[in-house]
Amino acid sequence: MDLRSVERVRKRKNEDEEFMFVILPALYFHLTWQKQRQQRHLSFAYGKEHVRELLGGHLKDCLVAFRMEPNIFTWLASYLREEGLILDSRIKVEEKLAFFLYMLSHNASYEKMQLEFKHSGWSFSKYVREFFDIIPTLTTRIVKPLNLYETHPRIATDSRFFPYFQNCIGAIDGSHVPVTRTPSRASPWRNRKGTLIQNVMFVCDFDLNISYISCGWEGSASDARVLNSAIQRGFTVLVGKFYLVDMVAMPTPNSFLHLTEGLDTI
Repeated sequence: MDLRSVERVRKRKNEDEEFMFVILPALYFHLTWQKQRQQRHLSFAYGKEHVRELLGGHLKDCLVAFRMEPNIFTWLASYLREEGLILDSRIKVEEKLAFFLYMLSHNASYEKMQLEFKHSGWSFSKYVREFFDIIPTLTTRIVKPLNLYETHPRIATDSRFFPYFQNCIGAIDGSHVPVTRTPSRASPWRNRKGTLIQNVMFVCDFDLNISYISCGWEGSASDARVLNSAIQRGFTVLVGKFYLVDMVAMPTPNSFLHLTEGLDTI
């Protein structure tokens, strides 16, 4: 046998040893791991029963979990079902509502909700999004302003403001709400302080009741731009009435009065 043949045999022997001591153990580990892996969510019935226990148990359990009394929870679930806003599927409306309220009440992550209700993260993502999609519809149905044709008592009974603000029906201001974005999409959401936020516009009356919200704008958007977008999407001001604002550039000056120093204590 020549030297080349001997070298070929030695190389083949080394390859066989590599296969035996590296590939076979890895294959064995993979196969045994697949058999030993446990299913995390064993039954869809657990979440349903858990919600039922919270609603039918002690009042404080429901208040802690959902920040809502059981009778109000049941009414809201029935309303959403009857109005066709949220529909039953393999998961009922009551359980979907429980997901949403629990997430809001506890600022819960999907991981924490999986531990609480024993459903997958995909299920929570899908059903929670259903509620966010119907919020604009609920806003127009539930949030109703008071009689805007009458001067608010706080204005009418204070000589400092009446008659100068007798047609003022509230105030508009913005708030910066923290958000999380992937690095590739973060730039528009970064404000001048370097924080990722969304610019949310709130409209409230002089009883501090919020009557309109415009959300979803990037942190880099100006307050005037958010207000102009709200007007284009249907936000209106009664003829002859106006709101107090803290922005200078306004689309319709007659409907908005810019606050100056000394007038921000109303």
